[in-house]
Amino acid sequence: MAGRSSDKAHSGKASADKAVQDASHFLFELDAAHEAPDIVSRLRKSPGDALKPHYHDHRARLRKRFDEAGAGALSDYELLELLLFRTIPRRDTKPLAKALLTRFGDLPAVLAAPVQRIAEVEGAGPVVAQDLKIVQALLERASKAHVRQRTVIGSWSALLNYCRMSMAHAPREQFRVLFLDVKNQLIADEVLNEGTVDHAPVYPREIARRALELSAANVILVHNHPSGDPKPSAADIAVTREIVAAAGAIGVKVHDHLVVGKNGVESFRSLGLL
Repeated sequence: MAGRSSDKAHSGKASADKAVQDASHFLFELDAAHEAPDIVSRLRKSPGDALKPHYHDHRARLRKRFDEAGAGALSDYELLELLLFRTIPRRDTKPLAKALLTRFGDLPAVLAAPVQRIAEVEGAGPVVAQDLKIVQALLERASKAHVRQRTVIGSWSALLNYCRMSMAHAPREQFRVLFLDVKNQLIADEVLNEGTVDHAPVYPREIARRALELSAANVILVHNHPSGDPKPSAADIAVTREIVAAAGAIGVKVHDHLVVGKNGVESFRSLGLL
């Protein structure tokens, strides 16, 4: 009897263990069946996601916003990003766009910055620097063409825009002369001297000689202050008087002398200095 009771107990324990195993297996199958769609979904998505860069959708959205809402809907760094997409097709360009604006201050300053300084910004290099300088050259050329199409005196705002674009952010002082014909149309725009951060040597007789060579009837003097403040200095006033005298001796009139800075443009004539 004892043997039969022992066998019966052992048999009952085996049955209970099997029941537990069957229940565990059943629960595992239910969990697996529940998770299967998610696993399949992840397997279907992962190959494509792995091939597509994380910034791909961002670029598409930015291009779409530019197409649909125009440039006014984008910030400065986003416009710069759009340009950099073409220069750097396989990298996120947002950090670089922001770094350039942080380094130089604003878009005009980024475009006007020297090639070497642009290339120093992490992620930029010489190719980015060259592309930015190409954009600057295109803008200046387009602005200058607009000035050429009209009399300079009659398109004063266009002239001021051109001067600001060309010189406001230049790192060194430049002295340029706009040579005009008798109808005040632009004959030539020439940088006659380029100097240091606070001085560009000017030779009144050289300006007079060049005016004779070009058969100019009038001139407008333009120079920049890299410091940003366009207020004429005492030296600016003195050299302008010398140029007026040298030009007047050959029958050439000095219409104005413009001083260009990041903070604006000052006119000698408007200030009563000419």
